[in-house]
Amino acid sequence: MILIENGSFYYELNMILPIIREKIKIKVEIPPLIIHFLTKDDLNKFSKFISTTKINNLKNIVIEKKTNIVNLFLQNNISKKSEKINELINSGNNKKWKKLWKEMPKFFQQNIQNYKSILVLFKTKKAKRLFSKIIDEKITDKTRFIYFPKIEVLRWTNCICKKILNPIYPIYIISKGRWESRLTSKTLEYMKVPYHIVVEPQEYDNYAAVINPKKIKVLPFSNLNQGGIPARNWVWEDSLKNGYKRHWILDDNIRGFYRLYNNKKYYMTNGNNFYVVEQFVDRFKNIGMAGMHYQYFIARKGNYPPFYLNTRIYSCILLDNSLPFRWRGKYNEDTDLSLRILKSGLCTILFNALLCGKITTMVMKGGNTEEVYKKTNNRSEFAESLVEQHPDVTKKIWRYGRWHHQVDYSSFKNNKLIYNDGVKLKNKNKEYGMVLYD
Repeated sequence: MILIENGSFYYELNMILPIIREKIKIKVEIPPLIIHFLTKDDLNKFSKFISTTKINNLKNIVIEKKTNIVNLFLQNNISKKSEKINELINSGNNKKWKKLWKEMPKFFQQNIQNYKSILVLFKTKKAKRLFSKIIDEKITDKTRFIYFPKIEVLRWTNCICKKILNPIYPIYIISKGRWESRLTSKTLEYMKVPYHIVVEPQEYDNYAAVINPKKIKVLPFSNLNQGGIPARNWVWEDSLKNGYKRHWILDDNIRGFYRLYNNKKYYMTNGNNFYVVEQFVDRFKNIGMAGMHYQYFIARKGNYPPFYLNTRIYSCILLDNSLPFRWRGKYNEDTDLSLRILKSGLCTILFNALLCGKITTMVMKGGNTEEVYKKTNNRSEFAESLVEQHPDVTKKIWRYGRWHHQVDYSSFKNNKLIYNDGVKLKNKNKEYGMVLYD
């Protein structure tokens, strides 16, 4: 383990930094680096490399001779995450994903995880520059990881839509205080996907100055201090009033949409991904809620099915308008609604084959950042409210320097998908106009 000191890396690293600071008793301020090794031989070569006097003589670099608590924690965390992934993949529902994925875009994903990875922390910027020079690798504050020895890694490319198939159900973006950033709006504009953005009346002029006013829907209320719940319920009623069977509701901090295939994430240039989700969901009579998973939760090299069945749906949601429920409470409303749907015997489906680029919570001003998230005791209120609503499947735990809720979804594994009458599918793939470019 090289201890050379923080910033942002993966989402998981952001969450464990408080624990890193506490355990190693060193101030962590400079963005860290992950070094991946594809084989045991690569790791051994690096071990010999860092034992040279050239490395040891750098005063700003400390080499831990004993196994460091940070390295142990990361390895254990990855191990537990992998176990959870395997549990989901091998669950009774997901074993049968190929039978359910008929006439859907081709999907292939395999486990090509690295042999080992180590975390490198830098005490000074000078140390980082020197380390970069010594290993002959360009490392900036934006460099999240490198491979040793150096390899070329293709992680992102495009999914071009030769035939444009926009969603048949309306897309609503609920937004507050984000007319300047408006990430989701910009993304959908780039993809040429029609949408409505829903804002409070006092902010209409700000949004109308940067978004076509025809795309703006104004709420009949403002500053209710209830988070996004009133806006979500207003959207639900608006879609019903306009005669739709379902509606999309998106957070306003989504940067990009992706298609996962063959261990690559393809950037969507058009809105066919929404259409594909709709086509799959409309085959069944009992899907109450569907959505696209966060791309940063799906490792490019991990082994995943194209979807998870009967779990929580966040941020990029397709809702059945006929549900007898409505959004409620102030905290964890996505999880609460997912659980009420599952407890009613209906299904939820979370897509991995199609992903959304949701930005990590609380890194952007506006939205619920000031009104909800910052006015809590380490988000204890979030966890407690969900435990109160669903004590049978939820508990409150301390993790990553704050309070979380932990939900057991295993009791819903018997919620089975039921096809609509007359649905007949051929055992083949259908690309819906999408073409993958490497």
